[in-house]
Amino acid sequence: SEDVLSKDAGECAICLEELQQGDTIARLPCLCIYHKGQVFLGMHIEFQQVALNGCIDEWFEVNRSCPEHPSD
Repeated sequence: SEDVLSKDAGECAICLEELQQGDTIARLPCLCIYHKGQVFLGMHIEFQQVALNGCIDEWFEVNRSCPEHPSD
């Protein structure tokens, strides 16, 4: 399900960027959370913030299970 993170929650296991308060996340049935929707990464290219599709969105294009719990 899609949600907004209410407090910082460590690192996203897919992109390795921090999950920060206010980020849009997907919470899977196993309770793992990942970036969802557009993600603004901390790196800059030519002084512009880099935006990517949500980590879990891209993951689910090729996988149908949780990255951390593939047997669930």
